[in-house]
Amino acid sequence: MELRHLRYFVAVAEELHFTRAAARLGIGQPPLSLQIQQLERELATPLFLRRPRGIALTEAGVQFLADARAILASAERAIDMARRVGRGEHGAVTIGFTASAVFHPYLPRAIRAYRDRYPDVRIQLNESNTVSLLRDLRAGRVDVAFVRPPYPQDPELLAERVLDEPMLLALPPDHALCRRRAVPMQALADEGFVLYPRPIGAGLYDAIMEACQRAGFAPRVVQEAPQIASIISLVAAGMGVALVPAALRHMGAEGIAYRPIRGDAPHAQLDMAYRRLDRSPAANNAVTLMRDLARQHDG
Repeated sequence: MELRHLRYFVAVAEELHFTRAAARLGIGQPPLSLQIQQLERELATPLFLRRPRGIALTEAGVQFLADARAILASAERAIDMARRVGRGEHGAVTIGFTASAVFHPYLPRAIRAYRDRYPDVRIQLNESNTVSLLRDLRAGRVDVAFVRPPYPQDPELLAERVLDEPMLLALPPDHALCRRRAVPMQALADEGFVLYPRPIGAGLYDAIMEACQRAGFAPRVVQEAPQIASIISLVAAGMGVALVPAALRHMGAEGIAYRPIRGDAPHAQLDMAYRRLDRSPAANNAVTLMRDLARQHDG
């Protein structure tokens, strides 16, 4: 028995007329009658009562009609679902990001745009550091990861730049440097710095170190903190100053002042990484949409 047999039967059962059912199906009446007879033989029970003035469903036919409709509806749902999953309109996608990335308007906007365009895709968010995110990406636990360069190249992964923003100086509002509208790097030579540990924040760590070296000094690190919120809290407590991505000014933390760097400021770069192969349709759609939004942001 095939799905077409069920469709043929339902058409005849609804029309209660072989000729009208055949016209509805776009086939000849004799082949349709033959298919119904074969179906009845396979079921070993008549589905229709053949009368001189027409046909009627038997008791078995009434039950079979209800079940055939349910089977056909289920088949249509399965077909539709498979097509939607194949187009990336249904399923799941896991998006990973570093803690500092989420403060830039681009990332929340990109996640919201993806959710609005693909409302039936389940989105799971995973905040971690670059090293862990790349490991999870390779293992298939994350589909798209927003990470800070530099990181080792991996032939299994692809990455593209989505953000390149200058870093700002974060300092307590009563700090003497707050009197300046912009602060040159050289003015930070005697300051204590609060930094990310390099093993989990190599990109920002290296950008800050290199900017200090270009300014002619090595920064005096007084405290390391693994999370951007911890760095901001330590600065607010007067532990030192910090160089942070410009988007951090949207964080709304109390007890913090931000000043731009005059001249050769370090930059915070953000890449979108994803697997070269073995991406789901939902992940492909996420990469395409977020790439387009990054280009619009640059524009």
